[in-house]
Amino acid sequence: QVQLVESGGGSVPPGGSLRLSCSGSPNLFRRYIMGWYRQSPEKPRELVAQIFPDDSATNYANSVKGRFTISRDNAASTIYLQMNSLKPEDTAVYYCNRAGVALASLSGSWGQGTQVTVSS
Repeated sequence: QVQLVESGGGSVPPGGSLRLSCSGSPNLFRRYIMGWYRQSPEKPRELVAQIFPDDSATNYANSVKGRFTISRDNAASTIYLQMNSLKPEDTAVYYCNRAGVALASLSGSWGQGTQVTVSS
């Protein structure tokens, strides 16, 4: 059973910053592409950033490119999401999980997520 624990969310004004963390099993982080997803009541769950295990190459959704940075610390079995210049539309629950696979295959493996609220 995959166990993922997200933390670091909170409430910030537009333009603010937050750093999210996600911890899990060492094998998971060492072997697989990992990503940060978000889900709001108005939208389906979407992948916003992913990082590869071997060379730490990264990819971002257009909506967050230039503002968010994903990174990993394999020794700590943790990935991070640095979020800068936050906008109200970034408000969502943020989750981490494997990336590069169908969402349906991740059913039952999600953590509790961490709430990010961007509001003045």
